[in-house]
Amino acid sequence: MKRFIFGIALALTFVAVGMAAAPSLTFTFSNVVALKSATETDSYAVNNAGTIAGDYIDSKGVQHAMILAGTKLTTVNNSACGAGIAFYGINSADVAVGWCTSSKTGLDVSFTYSKGKFTTVAFPKSNGTEATGINDSGEVVGLYLDSASAQHGFLKKGSKYTTIDVTGDTSADAYGINNAGDIAVYAINSAGDYDSFIYNGKKFKAVGYPKAGTLGSVVHATNNKGSVTGTYYDSADDVHGWLLDGGKYYTLNDPKGCKCDTRADGINDSTEIVGRYSTTLGGDSIGYKAVLK
Repeated sequence: MKRFIFGIALALTFVAVGMAAAPSLTFTFSNVVALKSATETDSYAVNNAGTIAGDYIDSKGVQHAMILAGTKLTTVNNSACGAGIAFYGINSADVAVGWCTSSKTGLDVSFTYSKGKFTTVAFPKSNGTEATGINDSGEVVGLYLDSASAQHGFLKKGSKYTTIDVTGDTSADAYGINNAGDIAVYAINSAGDYDSFIYNGKKFKAVGYPKAGTLGSVVHATNNKGSVTGTYYDSADDVHGWLLDGGKYYTLNDPKGCKCDTRADGINDSTEIVGRYSTTLGGDSIGYKAVLK
């Protein structure tokens, strides 16, 4: 079976948000497609070699995790999964991290994957774990549900698990982590909207698109140079990707989409960004890769 990425390259210039003038950023967008026969491809993370982690849905409606290195597709399945396996992070050694729903317990189960081997990631005594980020040291972040099914973020460093919560907010999710240990964390505030932060292990620094609507911004990843990606909701609750780079915020909308449903999920040190868009709000996801020109 032929395996490849294809896409129509389009250039788009983004205008920075801020008082001072900033140079424009120009990206070339291309679709990310796991297989020509796939009905959906989700690209969630990209490492410095340009290898993409995510998932795809085949022509029979079955979802598979994927690692896509150029035109080489590695399809990954886990016998412990009932459905929905996906990878959400990948490091420079091509170690991927992800989760699925257990076929036995119905709880979310997480793992790292490398060279055909799965290693379990499970917050102790939890009601489910969703691992979504990994750095080059093998530190893993994500979320877990406690015994009362309340959601918390977590960091796994070696064999030690640490809870991450945001004071005054609930339902924290530690989504991504860079090599310095800076963690992209989002949570829900008292109004029921999203707050986003970069957490260095001691302090939470607020981030998020400045002109987001009341629903706020969700942060996804930070690279080793301090650039940050995420998703925000505008005043009409339409969905847009955002990039924080060099102290300036940029909106990202894939030019092939509806301008109402783009997410910016992963970023590497070359400011290559991967994510998803659709042609209608809430429609089927189409993966993309945006390369800085």
